[in-house]
Amino acid sequence: QVRLVESGGGLVQPGGSLRLSCVASGSRRNFNVMGWWRQRPGKQRELVAAITIVGAKNYHASVKDRFIISKDSGKNSVYLQMNNLKPEDTAVYYCNVPKDSDWYTPTLPWAQGTQVTVSS
Repeated sequence: QVRLVESGGGLVQPGGSLRLSCVASGSRRNFNVMGWWRQRPGKQRELVAAITIVGAKNYHASVKDRFIISKDSGKNSVYLQMNNLKPEDTAVYYCNVPKDSDWYTPTLPWAQGTQVTVSS
């Protein structure tokens, strides 16, 4: 059974940076796509960024030019470098493996996520 583990969240001031990490262990194959979602207070969970095994990327409009998604496909790991953080980025961030044909639909049970709080 595949297990997702996220890490790297914390409290940061506006304009600061954080780097999130996620590893999906327990799979015998390399996932074609991995992604990061977030759930902001009072909002539904939303896809923040996704990356394919060949490096194609997609970003939510609100994070484009501030966040960078990267991967280590051999380790089924995905990372999210978050720069110029804003208070509205405050959320619990989750990683998951989306459908190859629909990046907005996760395929694995959600893990605990990692809390990111942007506040002065």
